[in-house]
Amino acid sequence: MNPIIRNILAVLAGLFIGGLVNLGIIIISPSLVPLPPGVDPNDLESIKSNIHLYEAKHFLMPFVAHALGTLVGAFIAVKLAASHHLYIGIGIGAFFIIGGIMAVSMIPGPMWFSVLDLLIAYIPMGWLGWKLAGGDRS
Repeated sequence: MNPIIRNILAVLAGLFIGGLVNLGIIIISPSLVPLPPGVDPNDLESIKSNIHLYEAKHFLMPFVAHALGTLVGAFIAVKLAASHHLYIGIGIGAFFIIGGIMAVSMIPGPMWFSVLDLLIAYIPMGWLGWKLAGGDRS
């Protein structure tokens, strides 16, 4: 297969699978860490109007979802790619950080969470996905 097409398909697979991991964790998170009473996790306005009720524990699962989604996506993409493995791993992190920036701008969470999420859950996880997938490859 042409290496360019293989790299494009690898990135698409990484984004898709990473997105599924992120979504899956977000979907199951209220059963693991119950949300404050009256919060509808499927309604952005409900989350925004009740964010003041959230405790630190309520931000754990979104962080895990963002970090693991990026890590798995980068790992898959790097494993499937023909070349440019580091760039592809970091690229997956860069793509997911765009979603993180959008989420931070739409949902007014505490500053500590926004900073932690944006600094740790994306680019470093893209790098770690590359490393775990055999980071010495070109």
